[in-house]
Amino acid sequence: MSAAAETRPTPSGAGLGRLLRRNGWTLGTYGLFIAVMIYTVIIHPSYGPFEVQSLVVGALPLAFAAVAQACVVIGGGIDLSIGAMMAVANVVAARYMEHRDFRTAILISVLVLAGGTLAGSLNGVIALRTKVPDIVVTLAMSFVWGGVALLILARPGGGAPDEFLALAAGNLFTPWVPNGLLLLVVVVGLVWVPLKLGRLGLFLYAIGSDRTAAFRRGVKVGPTRVLSYAMGGFFAACGGLALLMSTGIGSPLAGTIYTLSGISAIVLGGVSLAGGRGGVTGPIVAAFVLTLVPADLILTGTEPNLGQVIQGVLIVLVVMAAGLAPLLRERVKRRVAA
Repeated sequence: MSAAAETRPTPSGAGLGRLLRRNGWTLGTYGLFIAVMIYTVIIHPSYGPFEVQSLVVGALPLAFAAVAQACVVIGGGIDLSIGAMMAVANVVAARYMEHRDFRTAILISVLVLAGGTLAGSLNGVIALRTKVPDIVVTLAMSFVWGGVALLILARPGGGAPDEFLALAAGNLFTPWVPNGLLLLVVVVGLVWVPLKLGRLGLFLYAIGSDRTAAFRRGVKVGPTRVLSYAMGGFFAACGGLALLMSTGIGSPLAGTIYTLSGISAIVLGGVSLAGGRGGVTGPIVAAFVLTLVPADLILTGTEPNLGQVIQGVLIVLVVMAAGLAPLLRERVKRRVAA
């Protein structure tokens, strides 16, 4: 009888409960996005394809910045140079794509992505070899990459071919699905999904959850950490290119806001700052929420400065809630065990 009880299939209700506990925060982010969209349509009844396209183009750089930060944080680190690397990618692309054709622009994009991957790897190697905390290394590297961006392009300028800009602003199938959204799904899907489903993804989550235990299990902690930073650099470069697509020019200081905004997006999207928990879909949706909220505040006539204060307060509340959530889970487990 005991053996039969052990092999009895788990009730669907219990499985649903586990699913909600594991992904409750991410599902809550989806619900928040739906609620904000409903509110947007209420205050802006003529909300249509043009507004959807504007939302996607505006959110695309932050979405890539959030994915970049999520790759690093899931592996147990943090990268405060994401915004600076975005700026370098942005100014390099804007400077060398100006007056070029579409084919050359694509080639430059590939080189920018490769350079971003190498820059992220360098961050990881320095943190690994020096044993200095990740936050200190990446903060210092943010000044390095910020200086490089200024050396490449001292003031806003440059440009890109119209066909390249249309990769984010146009629409291929329907006006309700902008190219920028397809670009985001394709890039993240081709890079993140195979990694997460493979052994490297398992190693990444393992070292984020418990680095010592992962090492004892035979996980190569050092190379995996460098990989997480390399992916962060790759997606930061994607964000820099997306920034060029959304503005049409390069700016050496444009990426500054995306470091902290990216951290806010991953926290809102359900990624634990302690590492080992979360994914990239939640942060992407959170990036759209963080882009949509300021637009709604403008539509309601809120003073821009007050709107920035409101947005900051919301981010602080979300971070506080994310910090209290693990404590509440532990308390519930103790009560159940008792």
